[in-house]
Amino acid sequence: MTAHSERLRRNLLVGGGTGVLLVVLFLFPTSRNHVSSRPVVTATPGVVSTSSGTGDLTANGTSEGTRYGPVQVRITIRSHRLVGVNALVYPSSGGRDREISSFALPQLEQEAISAQSAHIDTVSGATFTSDGYRRSLQSALDAAHFRAAG
Repeated sequence: MTAHSERLRRNLLVGGGTGVLLVVLFLFPTSRNHVSSRPVVTATPGVVSTSSGTGDLTANGTSEGTRYGPVQVRITIRSHRLVGVNALVYPSSGGRDREISSFALPQLEQEAISAQSAHIDTVSGATFTSDGYRRSLQSALDAAHFRAAG
């Protein structure tokens, strides 16, 4: 073989190997943060219950889709005050989803109760979850006909 044909052969092998490596890298999943294909069971939106004894009103928000899965909240109102917000459905399909939800949801709940509205800040690192939470919270407040006192 001539030096030219050996160099050409080597270049083809290196180029072909690089191409195969790039294809494998692009096909390899780099994140488990994806919306699961299995259906997520959500609660029926709207007023769930009213208690004459405690005066509590409980309402579910709509299930709001986000990039990483749906978010749905349930609120509790007592004596014309928002006293509880619980996330019924939230992104949890992977370890990272659960990690984000575990630090974001308590902050969002605390902010909603302090603000007595859905006008709450986005939690850094949980933008999509915060947006879905805010939308679901607003729909629950609307279903309960809740208006912050003041």
